Amino acid sequence: MNFRFLFIALMAMLTITSCQKEEDVVIDPTDNSESFNGTSNFAANLLSATQNNGALDNLIDGTSCFSIDFPVEVVANGQQVTLNSIDDLQLVEDIFNLFVGDTDVLNLVFPLTLISEDFTEQVVNDLASFNALVADCTNNVSDDYSCLDFQFPITGTLYNSANEQTGTLSINNSSEWFNFLSGLGSDVYVAINYPITVLISGSTTTVNSNAELTDIFNQTDCSNSGGNTTTAIEDELTDGVWYVTYFFDDYDETSDFGGYAFTFNADGTALADNGTQTSGSWSTYTDSGVEKLDLNFGTMEPLEELMDDWEILSVSTDLIELRDLSGDGSTDYLTFGRTPNNGGGGSGETNALIDTLVTDQWYIHLMEEDMENDACDYVEFSFNYALDGTVQAVSASRTVNGFWTVSNSSSGLELILNFNYDGQEDPFEDLNDDWDVLFYDAENIQLEEVSGGNGDLERLNFARTPYTGCGNTWPETIEGKWILEDFQNTMYIFQDGLRYTVYCADPVCDWENLGIDDAIPNPNPYTFVDDVLTIDLFFGNTWIEEMDFRCGNNVVQYEFEDVNAIYDIRWFRPGYDISQCD
Repeated sequence: MNFRFLFIALMAMLTITSCQKEEDVVIDPTDNSESFNGTSNFAANLLSATQNNGALDNLIDGTSCFSIDFPVEVVANGQQVTLNSIDDLQLVEDIFNLFVGDTDVLNLVFPLTLISEDFTEQVVNDLASFNALVADCTNNVSDDYSCLDFQFPITGTLYNSANEQTGTLSINNSSEWFNFLSGLGSDVYVAINYPITVLISGSTTTVNSNAELTDIFNQTDCSNSGGNTTTAIEDELTDGVWYVTYFFDDYDETSDFGGYAFTFNADGTALADNGTQTSGSWSTYTDSGVEKLDLNFGTMEPLEELMDDWEILSVSTDLIELRDLSGDGSTDYLTFGRTPNNGGGGSGETNALIDTLVTDQWYIHLMEEDMENDACDYVEFSFNYALDGTVQAVSASRTVNGFWTVSNSSSGLELILNFNYDGQEDPFEDLNDDWDVLFYDAENIQLEEVSGGNGDLERLNFARTPYTGCGNTWPETIEGKWILEDFQNTMYIFQDGLRYTVYCADPVCDWENLGIDDAIPNPNPYTFVDDVLTIDLFFGNTWIEEMDFRCGNNVVQYEFEDVNAIYDIRWFRPGYDISQCD
């Protein structure tokens, strides 16, 4: 009886021990080829690869500490654009690449949301707060592997240091992965369920073990994660047939390449074919950090126009954009696309506008923004467009330099302006935009632009003669004569702290020759401080309004609130045409 019990007990012990043994061989948590804990280099590398990569949008925020949450509004060289994703950074690049030698300026539109390396978010309401955050920011995680990413979900098994399974792992996004790795200690071991997919600068690869992932860490250099454009253009250029879809050398000469198909071979040879085949060559190289494409199809027209070392602006499967700064200081543009050019398009209209612009001087007659004509801000300037893509606005006291170009696309003819300006109050900042051309002839150019921020319509008109709608430009002062727009038989004269009132019964009043001697008795005392006009109307009555100067200070405006509505009341200087002030 005792022997039987002993035999059964031994059998049970052997069975339990055997089952435990089978569980233990599933994983060895102390073997880093199969698992890792929070203090291992492997975990640190994973954390580096999983962090929010703040470097991808440095073009617009200038810092790797944060990324900006899209969509976001920015103003690039005066043009307001909406960026809906990281891919839309190309819109900003395109604006910056319009001109060579200009100063590229980008302003953020607040409020916006910043995302830190640990995926925490914070709303920033103004530029001062943004600059303070950037100045105080320090990343705690290495950027060595910031160009790596993972496809989710990722699953795995958790163990303790006693070799016992303690749970399972299920990760659905980068934020969860980062937070898990950040909190992983030395006493928890993780075994990833392979295979997983890793992205290296956007390219996917399948990984089957810790060892393979370690090899990727050892072989990856994220310091060049911005991409090698010369490598990209070599891959795309040698793939299939290309056509010249845009060529600009002072004028739009795209039609010269109608009927040509271009092929580029991996050995550096090339072929231009329009029924007659012309051999050529190509190569890529980097010059002072600028990646270039060198083309040579010989000296036969028009192919000799392509012989140059072109700066590579952008490369994609369907589009290659290039430019070159010519010896005369002008900028040439060359674009290859996948759609054949048969010599059509808007080259003639583009060149006609260019000829019109570069002939003689121009003056601004309308610069309408917020329903107000600010042409008087430019009344002293004549505008001179040069064929090399430069433009000068010249007055007796100031010369403003800028750049211009004309483009013609499916959206129509555009005149793109980019002037240098001094601070946000400089009116030349308002001219910087891509203006739709509504009409042009030898004497007039009419442009408009729909604001990207609020949809407001802005209008800009150039003419051959100086603008005369400003009268004499006055300083911003209430002193002097003012005619009431709604009662044009009445004039106020503000002088030496007194407001005089002059009435005129004539059909046409000679306000220039009417003065204080013609005023009614008892002028009213007044003060004018910080644009607030206060008039003593006597008998305990005081008139107080904030005055808004407009149209070269020839017009002053204030709001009058009635029971049912608010009215804009305007006064204007004698001799000024109030109809010119919108």
